[in-house]
Amino acid sequence: MELDAALSLGRNAFWMALISSAPILLIGLVVGLAISLFQAVTQLQEQTLTFVPKIAAMVVAAALFIPWIADQMIGYAVEMLGGTPW
Repeated sequence: MELDAALSLGRNAFWMALISSAPILLIGLVVGLAISLFQAVTQLQEQTLTFVPKIAAMVVAAALFIPWIADQMIGYAVEMLGGTPW
């Protein structure tokens, strides 16, 4: 395998990981920012308050985005293996 092909495979794998994890991570970011803003406004400085809603939102997001993520990963695997989708 040549260097260009190896770099292309690595770059494609990196982008696939980034694209497939982005929706869940962005929802976690938005929920975390909202809770931090709520804590700043109410001056409630409980450290553990952010974890439960953020985890719950990310679990719900994962459940909603699993079909899309699976479709993206299947398409990537088919492309990498050079086959045709069923």
